[in-house]
Amino acid sequence: MTDGSGTTVPSGGRRWVRWAVGFPLALVHALNAVFVYVAVFRGPQAAWDHQGYEGTAAAVFLALCLSLLGVVVTLVPPVRRALGPWWFAPPLVLGVIAWVRIETLG
Repeated sequence: MTDGSGTTVPSGGRRWVRWAVGFPLALVHALNAVFVYVAVFRGPQAAWDHQGYEGTAAAVFLALCLSLLGVVVTLVPPVRRALGPWWFAPPLVLGVIAWVRIETLG
């Protein structure tokens, strides 16, 4: 069944899966984006700022964990069928940004 614009609409039995899994997954991605933002824009002030380095490393670690969680949840077959493959993009993009940040932290 389509919604008129060519987009496939899941049957009524799978619509709840979009909300039941999609909303918490979106919250995970939003929290992940906050950690990536903190890691990229709130880094250490100078070479002497050891707490800044540790805080940035912790933010990157949490961002990578949330990216992994997002990918694993999206890999579950019912979730992947209900939400679609584009839900792999946010955790992968945020994970790559976090990985680049920790590698360039110095």
